[in-house]
Amino acid sequence: MPTVLPLLRRGLAAGALAGLATGLFSLLLSEPLMDHAVRLEEQSREARSHRHGQGATAAVVHHHEELFSRGAQHFGLVVTTVVAGLALGALFGVVYALVNRRSDPGVGPWPRAMSLAGAGFVALSLLPGLRYPAVPPGVGDSGTVRDRQLLWLAAVAIGVLGVLLAWQVGRRLADRSAPRRHVAVACSLVAVLAVLFTLPDNPDTVAVPATLLWDFRLQSLAAHALLWAVLGAVFGALGLRAGSRAVPAVRPTAPQSTPV
Repeated sequence: MPTVLPLLRRGLAAGALAGLATGLFSLLLSEPLMDHAVRLEEQSREARSHRHGQGATAAVVHHHEELFSRGAQHFGLVVTTVVAGLALGALFGVVYALVNRRSDPGVGPWPRAMSLAGAGFVALSLLPGLRYPAVPPGVGDSGTVRDRQLLWLAAVAIGVLGVLLAWQVGRRLADRSAPRRHVAVACSLVAVLAVLFTLPDNPDTVAVPATLLWDFRLQSLAAHALLWAVLGAVFGALGLRAGSRAVPAVRPTAPQSTPV
C-alpha cells in the first residue's frame, strides 16, 4: 500500500497539470465573456453616475482604481488556477490515501482515482453550482460579498456531506443488485439537492444579458469538469506507472547441474 508522501507528490503533479489545463481553457473561452461582462458593468456604473451628476468624478476614480491591465489579469488567471490546482491536488492525494485504506484492494489506481475525482466534482462543483450558478466577476453588489461567500461555503459543506451519504448508501447496498443500488444512490443525491434549495437565494440580481450569463455558467461548469477530469486521469496514470515500476522483473534462472 503506498504511503502518503508519494501520493502527495503525485497529487501535486496532477493538480499542477489540471490547474494549467483549466487556466488555459478559461483564458481561451471564458475570458472573452468576462471582458464583455466587465464592459457591461462599467457602462452600467457610468450610467448610474451620470444620473447622479458624478460622471467625470466616477471616471477618474475608476481609472485610478484599475491597478492591473487586462493582460496582467489574464496572466494572473493562469497562475491562480495552477496554484489552486496544486492545493487541490495535495488534498486529493491525502483523501486518496484515506480512501485507499478502506477500498477493495483489487481495484486499480486508475478507476479509484477517477471515481474519487468524479465524487469531488459532484460534491464541490456540481451540487453547489446547481444551487448558486457562477456569475461573471464584477457583477453584483460589493456589500453582499461576505453573504454570498457564506452561502457558497454552506452549499459546499452540504455537497460534501451528501456525497459521503451517497457513498455510504452504496457501500451498505453492495450485496444488492446494481439497479437497486444505483437508484438508492441517485435518490440520496436528489435529497441532498432538495436540501441545498432550502438555502436562501442569491441576494444580488444579475443584470447581464441572459445569453451571456448562460454561456458563462456553462463554460464555468465545463472548466470545473476539466479540472477534475485531468486531476483524476493524471493521478491515476501516475499510479499505474508507479505500480508497474514496483513489480519486480522476473528473470529466468539458469538450470543448475546436479552432481552425479
